[in-house]
Amino acid sequence: MELIHSIIKNRKLIWQLGKNDFKNRFASTSLGSIWGFLQPFVFMFTYVIVFQYILKTGSSGNIPYVVWFLPGVAIWQWLNDSIMSASNSIRAYSYLVKKVVFPVDIIPMISIVASSFVGLFLILVATVVCLVFGYLPNLFEFIYVLVAFFAFIIAFTRFTSAITTLVPDFSNLLGIIMQLFFWFTPIIWNLSMLEEHNTILTLIKCSPFTYLVTVFREVFIPGNMLTENHFLFTIVFWLITGIMFLWGNSVFKRNKKDFADVL
Repeated sequence: MELIHSIIKNRKLIWQLGKNDFKNRFASTSLGSIWGFLQPFVFMFTYVIVFQYILKTGSSGNIPYVVWFLPGVAIWQWLNDSIMSASNSIRAYSYLVKKVVFPVDIIPMISIVASSFVGLFLILVATVVCLVFGYLPNLFEFIYVLVAFFAFIIAFTRFTSAITTLVPDFSNLLGIIMQLFFWFTPIIWNLSMLEEHNTILTLIKCSPFTYLVTVFREVFIPGNMLTENHFLFTIVFWLITGIMFLWGNSVFKRNKKDFADVL
């Protein structure tokens, strides 16, 4: 496939530009990249304090709330930052688009790499906390989640990066959509709360965001999203991801020639 070949061929360039992108986000501050790690770290534990000790929200069963919550919010923050930055990446790197020899296809990957520095840090924090409470990660599921994560992000931003380039207002709409997904994804609430509403529960389980958040929780807390009883949602996830990639790739390739003109 053309995109995968381009990513592999330009992997060193993607890595270098991704590192520079992350550093440049905080280049004007005295603490530099530290802010990139500090802000989401504080955000995560503020939510833990508010929902566990002030609102007294439970997780499920005897599982500590912090163990249940941190993996979900860590993967979500990584998802959200990757989607928003990659969707705006072509406009951010407009000077590269205008260079005929530069492979425009890899630009969203640069932003995804830049977002992954903080994302992996948050995943590490969640993992350490779970280990402290005695919850060991399932290495196989951990690797699977990473593969599923990048597959979905690449598929999703293949479409959104093209549309945002052509229609700048779409970036604002996407921000609103991601906020809605945050509240409709079981990040701070549990799927068990919808057991009496089967139709709504099924629709939410079919969401790729719900799938990634839930499966990453199951890396530490044994669950059933990947088991025989719920394997249907795994099929749905990969089906949606595949369709999104084919559609997004078509939109991207069809409009790529116009990017330089609208920037």
